[in-house]
Amino acid sequence: MRKAIAIDLGGTQIRAALIDESGHIINRVAMPTPVSAGPDAVVEALALAAKEIAGGEGDVAGICLASPGPVDTISGIIFRVYTLGFDHYPLREALSQKLGRAVLLENDGIAAAIGEWTYGAGKGHNSVVYVTASTGIGGGVIVDGQVLRGRMGMAGHVGHLCIDHNGPRCGCGNTGCWEAFAAGPIFAERAQKAAATDGTSSLSTFATPLKPADIFAAAATGDALARALVEEEARFLGIGMTSLLHLYSPDIIVLGGGMSNAFAQLHPGITAYIQDNAQPAFRAVPVVKAACGDNSGLLGAAALVFDAVHKLEKTAG
Repeated sequence: MRKAIAIDLGGTQIRAALIDESGHIINRVAMPTPVSAGPDAVVEALALAAKEIAGGEGDVAGICLASPGPVDTISGIIFRVYTLGFDHYPLREALSQKLGRAVLLENDGIAAAIGEWTYGAGKGHNSVVYVTASTGIGGGVIVDGQVLRGRMGMAGHVGHLCIDHNGPRCGCGNTGCWEAFAAGPIFAERAQKAAATDGTSSLSTFATPLKPADIFAAAATGDALARALVEEEARFLGIGMTSLLHLYSPDIIVLGGGMSNAFAQLHPGITAYIQDNAQPAFRAVPVVKAACGDNSGLLGAAALVFDAVHKLEKTAG
């Protein structure tokens, strides 16, 4: 059975896996992303991760890197990504040179959408919207059985939908982006400020800085402030998802990323917002948790390798 090397580049962690065509993960590693050491050091770490998981496997069909964007997957150039320190860097070429073979490059949100569509919660559906809520908000879209890539392969930056032009400034430089309201660190910052003025909340007893997991844990014990914060976060997620329903009319919305670990707590508020604000024809679309967890991007990257090989074989045949 064919195998692929899949790499997922994140702002805090690099993950790599050797995956076969059935979606079975044969080997997997994770390591810190050396952001402070600069782009070349990050590429060195990507190559190290790929070599480590490949081991003695000599029949690897290909390699695909899932990267944060904006990234031009046609030219292989990654533009200014403030979480990684890249700025117009030839990412695909640099990694290909390190590994001595061609590398496919895909936006991480699109790769994760493909992973869930091929192996996970979106399997069997014709149109899927995938949203990752973690350090930032990203996503990928499948419409009528086709991956939506757009100009330079940069479609799917759903986190930069403006939901309030008078809202807070986003890391991208604009104001009021969905990411500036609903990303994990923003959720934690709101909680930190609220806990500082609410002496009744157990959140004030947690070590600082607060993490999203702390807020969900406190909410689960009945802490009133934490529950209100979770409800607010669910509403922010619902605002963006309602727009995505209207834009793409998917069969299903899949929520992944670190925030999806608290899906059971967020889901009621998300669906309540959608029921109250989406046009009636869109309200029946389910919002579900990603089935592949933090492997969605890796599985999607592997699926892209296998798809490329199949197309080459078809052309040759």
